[in-house]
Amino acid sequence: MMRVVITGTEGQVDTSVKALGEQLGIEVIRIGLPDIDLSKPETLEAPVRAARPDVIISSAAYTAVDKAESEPDLARRINGDAPGELARIAAALNVPLLHLSTDYVFPGDKDGIYDEADTPEPASVYGATKLAGERQIAANTDNFVILRTAWVYSPYGNNFVKTMLRVGQTRDELNVVDDQRGCPTYAPEIARALLTVAQKVVADPDPKLRGIFHLTGSGETTWAGFAEAIFAESVKRGGKAVRVNRITTSEYPTPARRPANSRLSGDKLHSIYGLQLDPWPVSLSQCLDALAAT
Repeated sequence: MMRVVITGTEGQVDTSVKALGEQLGIEVIRIGLPDIDLSKPETLEAPVRAARPDVIISSAAYTAVDKAESEPDLARRINGDAPGELARIAAALNVPLLHLSTDYVFPGDKDGIYDEADTPEPASVYGATKLAGERQIAANTDNFVILRTAWVYSPYGNNFVKTMLRVGQTRDELNVVDDQRGCPTYAPEIARALLTVAQKVVADPDPKLRGIFHLTGSGETTWAGFAEAIFAESVKRGGKAVRVNRITTSEYPTPARRPANSRLSGDKLHSIYGLQLDPWPVSLSQCLDALAAT
């Protein structure tokens, strides 16, 4: 049985990986507070070594995008230094490291879809710290897979889908940004990809399986389009109808700059691993079904 160690105990991805691991007969060991503190990377080594992993997944992160603008040092320790330390530990244990990164490493001003050959130029502290994590990983091990994802949602934790449904309970209409485009990505689909990649890199030392890949749901939309789809699916299940007013980013200012273009190409992942995530409307329907069942 493959033994997977993943950082995080209450997040969307680690919860999804744990659930899928149980279905597939893969042992998934989640580590988080109080056993580790990502703001103190030195706390990582003992718990990781004790778990005797075949592969390490770096999932937990500092994700408060706006708050990071006023807490850059804390964000850098968690998003930059901690992944670098995990890479050092992975190299010492001679096991692969899988790491989740973000669309925010790009500025979002490209006309087309971003691929892995595009040069990262973060426009926010959050994006800069996630890029620092990517670079520290590459500096500490060659046996890594970095998977950049975006717009993550699931039945677990805090995310856009659950926020829309919660706020919509008390509002008849909502203003949602319509000039930021991206690829909504379902955490259980991320889990499926992570465990598929993990099994392959554990079994095969081929360098082409390593490196940076993009991992997002198929298709694209705007936040407003995503919100409209959420409420449409909710209505099908007896939920309340909510009107979405499409607004611009300038009408909803935030401390951190968001990428206007968060679209990531999954062609490389499909070519190397044969992996392609479901179209986001399909996964959204699955998410609403799961939420309805809870």
